[in-house]
Amino acid sequence: MSEPTGERAREGQPTLVEKALRVITDVRPGEGMTVLLLALNLFLVLTAYYMLKTIREALILTEGGAAVKTYSSAGQALLLLGLVPAFGVLASRVKRVLLLRAVTLFFVANIVLFFMAGVARIHVGVPFFIWVGIFNVMIVAQYWALANDIYTPDQGKRLFAIVGLGSNIGAWLGALYASRLIRQLGPYRLMLVAAGVLGCCVVVAEVINRREAERSRAKAEEGEKPLGKEGGFELIRKDRYLLLIAVLIVVLNVVNTTGEYILGKLVVAESVARFGADEASLDARQKFIGGFYGDFFSLVNLASFLLQMFAVSRIIRVLGVGGAMFVHPVVAFLGYLSVWRWPGLPVARICKTLDNTIDYSLGKTAQQALWLPTSREAKYKAKQAVDAFFMRAGDVISAGLVFLGERLAFAAPTFAVVNVGLAVVWALILSRLAPENRRRMEEAAARAA
Repeated sequence: MSEPTGERAREGQPTLVEKALRVITDVRPGEGMTVLLLALNLFLVLTAYYMLKTIREALILTEGGAAVKTYSSAGQALLLLGLVPAFGVLASRVKRVLLLRAVTLFFVANIVLFFMAGVARIHVGVPFFIWVGIFNVMIVAQYWALANDIYTPDQGKRLFAIVGLGSNIGAWLGALYASRLIRQLGPYRLMLVAAGVLGCCVVVAEVINRREAERSRAKAEEGEKPLGKEGGFELIRKDRYLLLIAVLIVVLNVVNTTGEYILGKLVVAESVARFGADEASLDARQKFIGGFYGDFFSLVNLASFLLQMFAVSRIIRVLGVGGAMFVHPVVAFLGYLSVWRWPGLPVARICKTLDNTIDYSLGKTAQQALWLPTSREAKYKAKQAVDAFFMRAGDVISAGLVFLGERLAFAAPTFAVVNVGLAVVWALILSRLAPENRRRMEEAAARAA
């Protein structure tokens, strides 16, 4: 099969698509098709996830009640203690494309089983809620691992902005169409739509793998090799750089989840202040809260898309991966300091909008780029452990903070102070991580030269 970019790519001339992509970042001849395919994979994954997330909310609120959300992260973390090592064993035995295929089809099969159980009128709300949380972190991690495996550090710093854009668009469209489709199809038939979308990722991954094999024999041979025997947790324990990434993700997620709690607490208080707390005002309060979050999510998704489209690659190019990662804790520090000083819903809304916007665009892209100078074993196994178990561990710690704070009657400003302190810890971790990332990036670039 000939190179899809044609004669101009072989002569070192960019295609029209590559020229168009330069609005986002520096795309060089021959890179356009692969980066679009990688973005397509993340687009499909996030589209399927937001369909499943919409189904999850419908089932859990009608079958399990809202209280289970508080404890689901602990259940997810416990299950991931077994799933992450199992993933590592599989990764040590099969080549890259078979690993991606096996894991994706495993989750597709799970969705079909949930569909069958739902049609049989078995209550699946609680297990489905827990399963979606595990699915989200594991499936996204493995497709970002593929991008890390394919690109050199120089390419990743330039092109990850486009790959991340696929996630942003998938999250937006997935949420948009899920709300419409669930009204027409119901939750269980929508599961099958999500399964079909997710199954397409296997086909796209096959195309990417074949394309890269044709472009580089060395990369093809490397991609065919099963990974080493060390597990993800073992790799993290032995490597200070990986351990710092794991701790970073825990702290970052504690701040994020606690921030969600602060915003939710203030939204509920505002609804009560406006409409009262009696049963007669329930409908008005639900409409107010639903309208608030609908507007909030729409603004965050739009802002994240614009930041990813026009600014992320340029910020990383100027500041480097490590430097770019300092933007988020600085914004979080100033934002939650403002919430502590002016503890009202308008300030909290601005703080959380900025927090989530940076997290979903610059933050996520820079976090993925941290893995560029690591080994293939780390990219698949350690990354799976960090993005799955350690992320959920942050949720568990945040739930513990909220539980303790509720018992001690903490108000929103007190939780904001906790996040201010955690933002300082976050920056201190980055002060150790950023120089190590820069050193490893330089070493990896020298090896690739």
